[in-house]
Amino acid sequence: MSLFRKKSIEGIMTQASDSESGLKRTLGAGNLIALGIGAIIGAGLFVRTAAAAAEAAGPGVTLSFVVAAVGCAFAGLCYAEFASMIPIAGSAYAYSYLTMGELIAWIIGWALIMEYALGAATVSIAWSEYLNNLLGGQIPYEWCHSPFETSMNGVRGIINLPALVILLALTLLLIRGMQESATVNMIIVFIKVAIVIAFIAIGWHFIKPENHTPYLIPADAPGHGGYFKHGWGGVLGGAAIVFFAFIGFDAVSTAAQEAKNPKRDMPIGILGSLVVCTILYILFGHVLTGVANWSEFAKAGKEASVAYAIQHYMTGYSWLATAVTVAILAGFSSVILVMLMGQSRIFYTMSNDGLIPKAFGDLHPQYKTPYKANWILFIFVGLFAAFVPGSVAGDLTSFGTLFAFLLVSLGVWILRIKSPQIHRPFKTPLVPLVPILGFVICLGMIVALDPETLKVAFAWMALGIIVYFAYSRKHSKLNTPGDILPKATDFEK
Repeated sequence: MSLFRKKSIEGIMTQASDSESGLKRTLGAGNLIALGIGAIIGAGLFVRTAAAAAEAAGPGVTLSFVVAAVGCAFAGLCYAEFASMIPIAGSAYAYSYLTMGELIAWIIGWALIMEYALGAATVSIAWSEYLNNLLGGQIPYEWCHSPFETSMNGVRGIINLPALVILLALTLLLIRGMQESATVNMIIVFIKVAIVIAFIAIGWHFIKPENHTPYLIPADAPGHGGYFKHGWGGVLGGAAIVFFAFIGFDAVSTAAQEAKNPKRDMPIGILGSLVVCTILYILFGHVLTGVANWSEFAKAGKEASVAYAIQHYMTGYSWLATAVTVAILAGFSSVILVMLMGQSRIFYTMSNDGLIPKAFGDLHPQYKTPYKANWILFIFVGLFAAFVPGSVAGDLTSFGTLFAFLLVSLGVWILRIKSPQIHRPFKTPLVPLVPILGFVICLGMIVALDPETLKVAFAWMALGIIVYFAYSRKHSKLNTPGDILPKATDFEK
């Protein structure tokens, strides 16, 4: 049996069209854009903007957002082609199975656990921290920290209950139904976007032009001697910092099997959410660096940077600092929701392919959601969130995301060469230039990750290879004769 045997697109389309026993198609273009915004706008906007300005780009952080958005757009265009062409849950995993074969698909499916499952756990821990800050520290230390953490007063954590509670609430919502989850996500997105727009609109009147002069950090600025610390090099350095504030739009593609009209709506959802978030990011960066000088953010503190600018320079709007914390909590909530949704849909597809146990693909008899996958995911993510410090996951989430971007970019090019006749409702422009640029940029970002992160990531991938040969390869549905890649005519419309 070949390690690179492929699924047929005919089989994938049959599976996707099975609306009676499969997932319910309830999402429109608006829902999909909201899912993308829900996954993209988290705390990254409020934290990484100031960090990028202070460390590398200065007021030119707005240009850093443009560069990062262009980098994401290369991958986004490739996702849009696949999502419109193959309207099935599974995202990069499903696309890799079709273009590069089972082993590569398994590897990317395993890597996506780092993006979605570990990402959800890490964000839920941060959600707990911000909730406690909003409540003035009223939650006892031991009940909102892991047993591996100890306070300055010597109090040891027991369990992170708030993180567990938000995970449970969102898991129950996802089990109840995708339409209900999308509606709640839409409300959360409205709240956080409204607060972001309020900061932009109010802060615009407090912009001091001198804070934007010079627009790029000069070469002789103290502590900015490196090439990526000033000037146009600093803009690129800032782009690397804010790049991860865009992560999440790929989660839209995991909902392809629940879209009413995926051929039209998936590209709109993926690219539309990227465009909306990019505009908000640029305006937000312009206002933040205009209200307070970029150099102050080096000392103002990462999480407190926006609140610092409001409290020190926006007289009479102290309430807005509290609203920003609410927006961050709302942002975290929607990010967790979309990550849990994305991972459960990937599990659902992998289970239908036989690569993981059947339970992951069982749908609720009434709600038609992968409820067992949701519960298993809650246990895994919940154990991590309740008992492990958030810093452990770190950049592992970024590795999983970038690895997915890399393979999707490569997959579009491969399928264009092997099956040019396949019907593509949306076409990635300038192939192979766009896929190549997406591949190169993502590979560069992976190489730039911390060496320790890469060691842990490769150890996780090695474990995945063991699981594949011990279980998945033997149980694959492709072991059944006739399920391997069919003749070229099956790729036609």
